[in-house]
Amino acid sequence: MANQLSPFSKEELMPKPEMLEIQKQKDELYIGIPKETHFEEKRICLTPSAVEALTSNGHRIVVESGAGDGTNFTDKDYSEAGAKISYNPDDVFACNIILKIEPPSLDEIKLINPQSVLFSAMQIKTQSKKYFKALAEKRITAIAFDYIQDSHGIYPLVKSLSEIAGTASVLIAAEIMNNNNLGNGLLLGNIGGVPPSKVVIIGAGTVAEFAAKSAQGLGAYVEVFDNSLTKLRSLQHRLQFPIATSTIQPKNLLKSLMDCDVAIGALRGEARTPVVVSESMVEQMKVGAVIIDVSIDNGGCFETSEITTHSNPTLVKHGVIHYCVPNIPSRYARTASVSISNIFTPYLLNIGEMGGLENAARFDKSLQKGMYFYHGILSNKNIADWFNLPFTVINLLFF
Repeated sequence: MANQLSPFSKEELMPKPEMLEIQKQKDELYIGIPKETHFEEKRICLTPSAVEALTSNGHRIVVESGAGDGTNFTDKDYSEAGAKISYNPDDVFACNIILKIEPPSLDEIKLINPQSVLFSAMQIKTQSKKYFKALAEKRITAIAFDYIQDSHGIYPLVKSLSEIAGTASVLIAAEIMNNNNLGNGLLLGNIGGVPPSKVVIIGAGTVAEFAAKSAQGLGAYVEVFDNSLTKLRSLQHRLQFPIATSTIQPKNLLKSLMDCDVAIGALRGEARTPVVVSESMVEQMKVGAVIIDVSIDNGGCFETSEITTHSNPTLVKHGVIHYCVPNIPSRYARTASVSISNIFTPYLLNIGEMGGLENAARFDKSLQKGMYFYHGILSNKNIADWFNLPFTVINLLFF
């Protein structure tokens, strides 16, 4: 048989070694931590210990003077940890990675350099189209830490702050109930010969779990309402002592509210928290009873709830004391900051080890889930639907 001419040369037909992707070299991060300007926001993203861990790994950090005052971390603490202290916000926003608790204002976005990376909360309900257009014009890569979801489907930062809010809700209620405030002079808990306080919790998520644990620890009688039987069963298994649980049925809920000392709203909703306690139900509660509406940042589940502030936290309606402060964890700024810092630090160290954010995000799906802007391109469908903006699926942006 005659030899057929091959379209390939002998060298081309020889086996070639497989070309594997080479991991990028370790990158030096240049991180800026500005002072929070949002009303009554006292938290900070990194503690001095976290700064020391990052600087000892070769990263540079610039902290605006006074950024840690709300958490009782001084400029000296950060300086001794290896950070540079700046008295000019321009120097902080000149860094290529910006860490903030609250989303930056439009004026702060103007200070951020193009192609920078922003880590902050998203808080979609407080934003406008101008915010997203400003980020797009600067071609900023933005990651919302409240959108970061780990491999177990858990939002680590949201869960951590919910734990603080749940525990705090009971501590706040206990303080409001005493004679120095507007309460009935009751001690939240249980002592010999005195009937225990009754706490009603609406919702069965993380906030409810830690509120129930705290109330049980003080000896209070706890009832939890939620429309998810799965959540109610799970909550019962996680708590040390048995609790009364029920689905949200108006008659049963009203009966419990009428003789409770504290009612805690810990319900969540997709777009807005559903209102499950009407004004007429609040009217039938005991005079001096306390409502802690933790879900107020998502609209609130009590019809009578109105947003209050840390400096003026309570209002009275129908003789019932309402505490409706959004962002309860900021009341415990140091604890919240340590918690946030513990979540941020491993991510930042990993980004440095992987040679930068882009390379790290290719392999870390949780970073991709938290990313809502990639070089100025919107990559989050919820935000796109909310503001009627075009978006691109994040997987298509990584090659």
